[in-house]
Amino acid sequence: MTQIRTAVIGAGAFGRNHLRVVRESPLATLAGVLDSNPERAAAAAAQFECPAFKNLLELAERADAAIVATPTTSHAEIGCRLMELGLDVLIEKPIAADLGSAAQLVETAGKYERILAVGHLERFNPAVQALEKALSTPLFFEVHRLSEFSPRSLDVDVVLDLMIHDLEIVIAMAGKMPEEVRAAGISILSPKVDLANVRLAFPGGAIANLTASRVSTERVRKLRIFQPGQYLSIDYARQDGVVFSVSSTDGATRQIGFAPLSVQKDEPLRLELEDFFLAVRDRRPPRVDGIGASRALQVASEILDKIEEHSRIVARTLARG
Repeated sequence: MTQIRTAVIGAGAFGRNHLRVVRESPLATLAGVLDSNPERAAAAAAQFECPAFKNLLELAERADAAIVATPTTSHAEIGCRLMELGLDVLIEKPIAADLGSAAQLVETAGKYERILAVGHLERFNPAVQALEKALSTPLFFEVHRLSEFSPRSLDVDVVLDLMIHDLEIVIAMAGKMPEEVRAAGISILSPKVDLANVRLAFPGGAIANLTASRVSTERVRKLRIFQPGQYLSIDYARQDGVVFSVSSTDGATRQIGFAPLSVQKDEPLRLELEDFFLAVRDRRPPRVDGIGASRALQVASEILDKIEEHSRIVARTLARG
């Protein structure tokens, strides 16, 4: 297989980005696009010079792989059907709307021996990849992901919309699932949770504090990690980072060293799709597979439960006056 025939399902903002990157990739050829809105599909097909498919069966006849960039609630149905039809699949994050649907995707991938990748884009951010190489024993994570309000993705709360990126990264870097979850959140400009603060405690003592907001006056994307003798910080958006190190030459005098992380900037989506195409070609696990994405979804679900619990406490307090 010289080039992987790849179709994109969903011609919204995310889908159009995927169409562009697939079309530019030397590892793939753009097989076509499918969307529930025929007019939107036709417009995308004209823009990216590819066919517009009428249904999944027609798509499966002309593609080896597919990217699912549809609303989260449809991920499991579409993804499972594609894998049953023999296609490898990359699904946008979060993997599914609930843990049962995520498990169904993982089981279907195993049953039909298909590649199942999940679009946790920040794992492919060059700054994150550089940070991973500098990790030793992370003990404290501090994450801020703040966005200005937008009507996009209001079908899910801020935990599944924004924080899910950082949950997947923190779990991967910690190397284990948290043993304690604390969380609080509020709805401000939408019916869903718009602002959330979370504390995760991991076996062995590592702690993660995460804040996500989609009602901020500024856009912030930062991850800080503290480990023995070092403080590491990256800016997702700028794709850069620094390392502060404490050392001692005589056992008493402590010196602080500063060095930038060595980051080779690139487009995360291009790197994500390249990883997917290589996984399809070489039949190896993708960088973010269904199991890893399901773990992030599991923690996100626990966070939402804790937020609901906290909201009930606040409601009782307010009711008492």
